[in-house]
Amino acid sequence: MSNVEPVPLETLCTAEPGYEIQILPPRIVPLGGPRAMDVRRVLPQRKRSLIGAWCFLDSYGPDDVAQTGGMDVPRHPHTGLATVSWLFMGQIDHLDSAGNRAVVRPGELNLMVAGRGITHQEISTADTSVLHGVQLWYALPESTRHMEHDFIHHVPQPVCGDGSQIRVFIGELAGDDAQVETFTPPLLGAEILLEPGAVLELDVQEGFEHGVYLDSGALSVDGVAVETEHLAYIGPGRESLRLEVDGDAEPVRLILLGGEPLGEEIVMWWNFIGRTHDEVAAYRAIYQHELGFEAAPSKEILSAAGLSPDDPPRFGPYPDGEPDPLPAPPLPNTRLRSRG
Repeated sequence: MSNVEPVPLETLCTAEPGYEIQILPPRIVPLGGPRAMDVRRVLPQRKRSLIGAWCFLDSYGPDDVAQTGGMDVPRHPHTGLATVSWLFMGQIDHLDSAGNRAVVRPGELNLMVAGRGITHQEISTADTSVLHGVQLWYALPESTRHMEHDFIHHVPQPVCGDGSQIRVFIGELAGDDAQVETFTPPLLGAEILLEPGAVLELDVQEGFEHGVYLDSGALSVDGVAVETEHLAYIGPGRESLRLEVDGDAEPVRLILLGGEPLGEEIVMWWNFIGRTHDEVAAYRAIYQHELGFEAAPSKEILSAAGLSPDDPPRFGPYPDGEPDPLPAPPLPNTRLRSRG
């Protein structure tokens, strides 16, 4: 994994048309259990929590699995969100408590909708030598965040242009519609490859926020240079985006995200999304009890979150013989704050 130099939390750059683009740097975070793999996290940050409903972006690799151990994330919970696994290289085995087994492959969407609760594990396959990709989450709105879980697999076909290739895995772009149900306000997710010297003018939804994550190469977005492994945020009001690669530069790979502003405050901690501190505390207590780490949560904890001891289980069952699950970390000593 490349080194990430310390940079300011955010940089505001004036684009050619006279509006501002916010540049967000990554931070290094260990992922998973005792064989933690380092990832680069660019969302959320203190000054930017959401892009539409997108609330989380980790990137990793290209990692030599023989050296790093690859991805080894045991069973853990989610509530109130959906996960998008998108690979550039390697493969990952997915297993969840809804009984879904899948292999995550490059260029193929695996979308897991947690809804009211689910657990899953992600482990790179034995034949993976190099692992490289992104992990994305988006928050579910109030209308669907208590739904039952779902799992969707989709293989987008590339849209090829002059020096460009686009794979739209969620939403609509460049004349392609992924037709993937997200249970959210409209979203966009796409991988874009650009050759040296390429200039790509993209028509985008004026009401969307957008984020351009540069995985590799050197890129300008509407005349603003974006460094590798950084995220460029563009607020609503744009009808087009201009992506340009210098003719002497290397090829570019980027992830383009977009969506209507969620318009809701969320509380996000560890792998849970709720609307209040009390909700997240209750989800943690329920998970710890259902997986045998702690005693059953008190009626006070449940009632503060509007929940009941008679509610059906959220996080099981699970097949035997799998790696031990991850316990939830302790809650912070202060109340969790909402973001939006």
